[in-house]
Amino acid sequence: MIHHVLGLFTHPDQEWREIRGEEESISHMYLTHTLVLAAIPVVSAFIGTTRMGWVIGDRPPVMLTVESALWMSIMSYVAMLGGVAIMGAFIHWMARTYDANPSMARCIAFATYTATPLFVGGLAALYPDLALGMVVGLAAISYTVFLLYVGLPTFMSIPADEGFLFSSSVLAVGLVVLVAIMAATVIIWGLGVGPMYTS
Repeated sequence: MIHHVLGLFTHPDQEWREIRGEEESISHMYLTHTLVLAAIPVVSAFIGTTRMGWVIGDRPPVMLTVESALWMSIMSYVAMLGGVAIMGAFIHWMARTYDANPSMARCIAFATYTATPLFVGGLAALYPDLALGMVVGLAAISYTVFLLYVGLPTFMSIPADEGFLFSSSVLAVGLVVLVAIMAATVIIWGLGVGPMYTS
């Protein structure tokens, strides 16, 4: 897994070709890749929100209680794993439109590796700072979109022009999934399961 992660940052074209040549089961993909990568932002945020906290002006740091941070971390982890599965399923369904026939496991692998910059960028949550989060988040989103547009034609073995349309569809659905997760978060918080801060 690690060599693919590094390769996607150093030579993405070649790495996508290597990933395309592998065939893994969904359970193996989740156990060795998705579960590990999705844990990076979750663990980082848990540590950052319970140990470092946010500093606003000259005030003391604002931190979450361990129980609150743990509950929010679990919900975030489940949302990320579900998001990868949904994106993988959409890519698998959409592939038939472009005469590609990848397995569901390969589509989940593609969704996982495409989201790698977002997962790795989650390390910034170790130090909860709005400016840092925005800079790292913007860079992670930009590189994720780059990996999507570069990788999809290679991974699906389709022409570049069809890959552009396919990638645009995947990006649009990804944005819808993100908004749905955010909306679900607001609803859950409204039910009283919001963050609790240390006094």
